[in-house]
Amino acid sequence: MRVAAFFDIDGTVLSVNTAPLYARYMRRHGKARRRDLLRTAYYLVQYRLNLLDIDRALERASGLIAGQNEADVAAFCERWYQEMVRDYLVPEMVAHIERHRSAGHEVAFLSSTTSYLAQPLAKDLGVEHLIVTRLEVVGGCFTGRAIAPVCYGNGKVHWAKAFAQERGIDLGSSYFYTDSVTDVPVLELVGHPRIVNPDRLLRREARRRGWEIVPAGGGDGGA
Repeated sequence: MRVAAFFDIDGTVLSVNTAPLYARYMRRHGKARRRDLLRTAYYLVQYRLNLLDIDRALERASGLIAGQNEADVAAFCERWYQEMVRDYLVPEMVAHIERHRSAGHEVAFLSSTTSYLAQPLAKDLGVEHLIVTRLEVVGGCFTGRAIAPVCYGNGKVHWAKAFAQERGIDLGSSYFYTDSVTDVPVLELVGHPRIVNPDRLLRREARRRGWEIVPAGGGDGGA
């Protein structure tokens, strides 16, 4: 069986949570209101306290793009990545990705973000597999709904197991890099949990369990 190296994105491969970045970028281009930025900040606080209702938050966010053309949103996110997000890549994590690839491991992003951020990032870093939140598209346009389960918390476990079964992955020999306490279910699933820039709750949990904390560039927490 094969070995996988799973990487969270926000706060791990990237040193920031990208939700506020995206809200600011949309605001800059006239696609968001001030209250949208405030709502994003509110959800981020809930997330950091491990109190976020991800289904409700995603329902609200997805509703904002219902009816929009997927190709247009993907192109907008590609520009956002190139103009703003790419500056926050963590060099140490890019090196870890390359080391796992050189070792013959299956490298995958495992993140609650959508493919519209993950795809340009994966193309930039040569990551082949994306295990992320998927938004429903019909006739080339968003319906305002997400494909269940959302790739968050236990939903990440669901999709990681499905990926492992499909690809012949031994999860007991695999790795997962993350910064967030919301990812404890996946950290428990793999044989080699790796903690990167942990939030306060995950740092406490890592010390209790003896999980390795990997030195990397500074982060602010992400999903």
